[in-house]
Amino acid sequence: MPPIEVGPAQSIGSIPSRPARPSGGEELLGAASSAPASARPEANPAPSLPAVETSAALDPGDAPVDIDRVSQIRKAVEAGTYPLVPAQIADAMIAAGVMLRTPK
Repeated sequence: MPPIEVGPAQSIGSIPSRPARPSGGEELLGAASSAPASARPEANPAPSLPAVETSAALDPGDAPVDIDRVSQIRKAVEAGTYPLVPAQIADAMIAAGVMLRTPK
């Protein structure tokens, strides 16, 4: 795929391509201000918004994991007695990849 080349910013119609004020809220150099410094509003924090409440209906709860079974499998893998069948592992990996690529 060829790279996408982007040229310099250009004005569209009468809209200037540079911001009126930098992101920090300071005025640009050389820009005249119509209000004196004492009359300009300072950077006020956002007005207080009501707190967001979470619903218990959205709580997924604990994960359905059998801790005892996990510890048994972990011990069997560490001891080398857990039956690993490479063909079954490969089939499961391929099936998972197919499931991820199919639209719902």
